[in-house]
Amino acid sequence: MSRIPVAILGATGAVGQRFLQLLAEHPLFEVVEVAASDRSAGKAYREACVWRLPGAPPAGVAGLTVSTTEAPFRSRLLFSGLDSSVAGEVEAALAAKGHAVVSNSRNHRMDPDVPLLIPEVNADHLDALGAQRRRTGGGYIVTNPNCSVVGLAMALAPLHRAFGVEAAAVVTLQALSGAGYPGVASLDVVDNVIPFIGGGEEEKIESEPRKILGHFEDGGFVAAAMTISASVHRVAVSDGHTMAILVRLAKPASPGDAAAALASFRGEPQERRLPSAPERPIHVLDAADRPQPRLDRDRENGMAVSVGRIRPDGLFHLRLEALVHNTIRGAAGAAILNAELLQARGLLP
Repeated sequence: MSRIPVAILGATGAVGQRFLQLLAEHPLFEVVEVAASDRSAGKAYREACVWRLPGAPPAGVAGLTVSTTEAPFRSRLLFSGLDSSVAGEVEAALAAKGHAVVSNSRNHRMDPDVPLLIPEVNADHLDALGAQRRRTGGGYIVTNPNCSVVGLAMALAPLHRAFGVEAAAVVTLQALSGAGYPGVASLDVVDNVIPFIGGGEEEKIESEPRKILGHFEDGGFVAAAMTISASVHRVAVSDGHTMAILVRLAKPASPGDAAAALASFRGEPQERRLPSAPERPIHVLDAADRPQPRLDRDRENGMAVSVGRIRPDGLFHLRLEALVHNTIRGAAGAAILNAELLQARGLLP
């Protein structure tokens, strides 16, 4: 079966490069168009892009000519790794032209008819596309969450289903790759921890999981009835966001109960055996000093979340550590899995 042609928006950036790497041998999708800023337009991709990942740009895209985001696209499916400074208007305009825009950008995540999707957690939120397509005339936007929120929401989802989550507090230790390139200055981060990340990072972590863990009914999203408090930090780690999470539950649960709920968690991507879906979305680790970014971020090609150190807490109910690969499961890989679910459900234009 021929693969579906796709375009990458923001193809020269950090997330765009990860899209190209993950899609190089994809069984369903083939990258046939790349778009970036005006300064890159008209150049071959190999000339326009300073490749920051191991190896070289995939041979199939190295010779593609970079276009602008205003150019007409023959691909109906567009993956967006655009910077938030331009993504909002560009993505909305392309959806209005009939494209399916699967976005990693933050601009439309909280829109009232745009799914903020983690396929294992809230695949039913795709019901919102009906209303969105009526508004746009046929196209739509589907977003994936903030790179930390993917790990946090996946860790909370099984606990919320089994016991009910009333409140959670999270402290993040976020990798340098989350800041893009050139990112954080070396003299700021070497021998240091930076207790601030701009762009409303804490606010996103406090609001996005409530939409994800809520439900869609009567034409609108209903947020989950929980409170979340976040404190974020940038640390000298290349890839992998670590989170220390405290959870207050509606029903009592032992660490063993919680571990069992997390380890058994599955969703529609596993049932459908989607190409990018991890066999086990959550890996529960027994060692007292895990998860660790260097040792655990690449589990199941970077698409699984690792959870460990599940223990009682005197103020909340449980404490646990979670780890997510921020540029794979937290960014490009998440968007690709979203597109695979859209294809499996027959929702692509």
